[in-house]
Amino acid sequence: MIMNVLAVGDVVGEQGLAFLEQHLRSVQKLHGVHFTVVNGENASGVGILPRQARAIYEAGADVVTLGNHTWNRIQIKDLLDDVSWILRPANYTSRVPGRGLGIYEGPRGLRVAVMNLIGRCEMDSNFDNPFTVADRLLRHLDADLCLVDFHAEATSEKGAMAYYLDGRVQALWGTHTHVPTADCQVLDRGLGFVTDLGMTGPARSVLGMKHEQAVNRFLGGLPMRFEPAPGPCKLEAVLFSLDTETKRCVHVERVDIAE
Repeated sequence: MIMNVLAVGDVVGEQGLAFLEQHLRSVQKLHGVHFTVVNGENASGVGILPRQARAIYEAGADVVTLGNHTWNRIQIKDLLDDVSWILRPANYTSRVPGRGLGIYEGPRGLRVAVMNLIGRCEMDSNFDNPFTVADRLLRHLDADLCLVDFHAEATSEKGAMAYYLDGRVQALWGTHTHVPTADCQVLDRGLGFVTDLGMTGPARSVLGMKHEQAVNRFLGGLPMRFEPAPGPCKLEAVLFSLDTETKRCVHVERVDIAE
């Protein structure tokens, strides 16, 4: 059986959330999607509120993943313990709510593991090593397939993780930078990989935020809270086709849409 997995880039702001709600199910139907993972950590601009997480899930996500802005909206902490379909990065160092790995029911009873990791290059160094945490989580993993959302800044760290896990997981995608990359590929041992999914949110923006605020920052202006930009939106995502018998990815392609 070929199982189609849709990975959707970081949802930015209420505009991005509304666009996801409007289009996700039609994308799933068009591409015969069996399982969907959406990164939602910017649904509130920075962070995510419980109602926004539930809205992403109800829009058609099987799993909602997070990243470095997990705690910017501390209201999410209880939901992280209450439901299994939302994950925060597994390699947080302190005792924090939630989990970074979940096992979910896929088509025909397949056990689909989803792992959420966060990188350390140009990020908060107070994270555990994502490579060794991945080793630990995979050591006793009881699942048929494993998917990884690696929320990281450096493209080199994302690529290194893909080669490190090639042959042990079936798909790995990068999130966080909000810029889609054109390097969809299948590695030698069957791992499907793309450096970054991109984002779901305002298209005429700087990473989803008002462009004038970004310009102000680089000109040395007073700091301000970034706000999602107005205007048309886009949804950036990647489709991974997995052979469930050989446990290899056989095809990777972008499935971006825009207003």
